[in-house]
Amino acid sequence: MAFYVLVSAEIVTNSEAFSPVCINFTHDLTPKIEEMENASELINELLEIAIKEDIGDGDHSSLSCIPSTARGRVKLLVKQDGIIAGIEIAKLIFSRIDKDLKVETLLEDGAHVKVGDIVLYVEGSDRSLLQAERLVLNVMQRMSGIATQTNVYAEKLQGLKTKVLDTRKTTPGMRVLEKMAVKIGGGENHRMGLYDMIMLKDNHVDFAGGITQAIRKTQAYLKDTGRDLRIEVETRSLDEIREAMAVGGIHRIMLDNFDLEKTRAAVELIGGRYETESSGGITLETLRDYAECGVDYISVGALTHQIKSLDLSLKAI
Repeated sequence: MAFYVLVSAEIVTNSEAFSPVCINFTHDLTPKIEEMENASELINELLEIAIKEDIGDGDHSSLSCIPSTARGRVKLLVKQDGIIAGIEIAKLIFSRIDKDLKVETLLEDGAHVKVGDIVLYVEGSDRSLLQAERLVLNVMQRMSGIATQTNVYAEKLQGLKTKVLDTRKTTPGMRVLEKMAVKIGGGENHRMGLYDMIMLKDNHVDFAGGITQAIRKTQAYLKDTGRDLRIEVETRSLDEIREAMAVGGIHRIMLDNFDLEKTRAAVELIGGRYETESSGGITLETLRDYAECGVDYISVGALTHQIKSLDLSLKAI
């Protein structure tokens, strides 16, 4: 599985004004990513901030001792087994730093890698290679760590209908990249933010006065504002499930912190009339047990907020 990021506008060097890049995600993506209208804007803003915070008014380490005419070649080396992710974003970074850098990729996002594998080669200005090094590694190491962890969870669900979902527990500003990494690793994306899906969580329900009031107020809001958003309701008991189903007009029911016995009972009660999602306290060790209860999805915050970056390095050759 790979993500292809197509650059349809010229990317200028770091000595010029920032020129936005038009990015089209074109390969095997969930609608959540594919329909995210501001994905290109978010990635461009992230890269601009990241470059600004790292380079500032100049890479004085390189400017002081590396001739402007010096050219070299580097390789991206894998130092830990896992799933590689972020190659296409790395290509954007190299191009953003210096449009004359030449990138040769040997692997695609989603490839299983082992220690000693080479992901890509880059050739060009030594100064530009040095400026791009840390940002490329920071992005790819984190994305690869997320993809690797997600793949472990996804493999646990082999042979079952259940899909593992990410959450909004992401690094501020990096959500689009981290959710890309989840997809690369074999998981699925939940909502991107507060704007693309209604999720009535326990606090919404309590503040609104109960399940029935929360659902009906939401339905009225969507009608009044002309919005077409899916509705998910978080439930804490079988009685809340019954109440949500009695109101109707929803799409998914979340089973929050249900044990296995209650999860099986909930799935039987819902009977396929609504999508089901288990969430809360589910670990890698209990993941398959919950999936075998028959739920459609299991959301796991640990896919993005409890990960270890994959060890990579960019070495001169």
